[in-house]
Amino acid sequence: MHARIFFLFLGCLLMADGVAQSWPGLFGPHRNGHVTHFQRPEQWPSKLQLAWELEVGAGYSAPIADQDGVFQFARMQDEEVLLKLDLASGKILWRSAASVPFKMGDGGEWHGKGPKSTPVLADRTLHTFSIHGTLSSWDRKTGKLLWQHAHPAFEGKSHPFWGATQSPLVTSENTVIVRFGNDDEGILKCFDADTGRVRWSLGPDAPCYASPIIASLQGKKQLVEWNHEALIGVDLQTGAMLWRYPLPHRGSNQNMPTPVLDAAHQSILVGGENRGIQSIQPILEQGKWSTQVRWHQRRVSLDMSSAVLMGSSLYGLSHRDSGQLFGLQTKDGSVSWLGAPRQGEHAHFLALEEMLMVLSDRGQLSIYRPTTHGLETLASYEVSSNPTWAPPLFWQDRILIKDREKLLCWQLPSLR
Repeated sequence: MHARIFFLFLGCLLMADGVAQSWPGLFGPHRNGHVTHFQRPEQWPSKLQLAWELEVGAGYSAPIADQDGVFQFARMQDEEVLLKLDLASGKILWRSAASVPFKMGDGGEWHGKGPKSTPVLADRTLHTFSIHGTLSSWDRKTGKLLWQHAHPAFEGKSHPFWGATQSPLVTSENTVIVRFGNDDEGILKCFDADTGRVRWSLGPDAPCYASPIIASLQGKKQLVEWNHEALIGVDLQTGAMLWRYPLPHRGSNQNMPTPVLDAAHQSILVGGENRGIQSIQPILEQGKWSTQVRWHQRRVSLDMSSAVLMGSSLYGLSHRDSGQLFGLQTKDGSVSWLGAPRQGEHAHFLALEEMLMVLSDRGQLSIYRPTTHGLETLASYEVSSNPTWAPPLFWQDRILIKDREKLLCWQLPSLR
């Protein structure tokens, strides 16, 4: 009960400063997977009600929302399509589209040509990053295209082998940041969200498949990004690199999961295929930055799935043994527990107060209560009969699921 009161109080504080008035982008307001604006039930029902479903197109872009509606980015034939929908009915409020030629790299054909990047909301605009590496700014109210940017300097491909997947990041200064480039070279750029004017740029690292976060480390608010070559910290105001920890994408050692801020230990948790999970701690001494490895756990290893931090525990899906859920202690990297094997290739993790929500790539949504020895199942729902690789959206009294081609809106039968 005390935990519930604390989280409700925290939610009120967040709503007071406007942060929780939207689910503005990948993994929410703070890009940490913590749900802030969902009317959770006292007891989870035995089943959910399907409020509506809509053919929206292909892709793994997650739905996002504000008080006026839901936004979905997808691909229909040769166009990338941006939709604004009414939450209650699924009615299309506006539709914008652009032609996006794209050929998927070998091995990625099953995942299709749809966008893998999730849009992000700014003060008055919405920003998408196409699978071929173009940043577009749209009017949130009307869907009108305001400006676009495709970095012109790269010869040949304008995107990594399997397409541009990084989700743009918006800062409190109403700037939008994303990395352009291919597998060989790239550039990180910061734009004024309203005008498209470039504020700063930083090269030459190539992009990879992970998305950046904002973190306060050693008293310095900064952008943390895992690109093709390294995990880096970047000054949000100037674009200057603060620190750098080499962690390159090579062969099957791919940089895909979004890094996690462990504020309690002033470190970044990062893990990739075949490389376990590391706690990297940036250090600032006498005006100079350096990094150290706090711990390196090799029993579990992230592949494409990003993890979520709840208290002092990190929860995720290890790609070992064909997919195992795990819990890990962030103080020392010790594995608290490992779940059953063969749970799938991919899953998305969100935290709601003391609960963990997990959407598997098989269309199964599970609600858990973490314990010291594993996960207690509170509810489990089949939310799609098709593959589900996009993060879910928990918003008001609805749960939105993007599967291979459709957006499904599920509703709780009763809130209380």
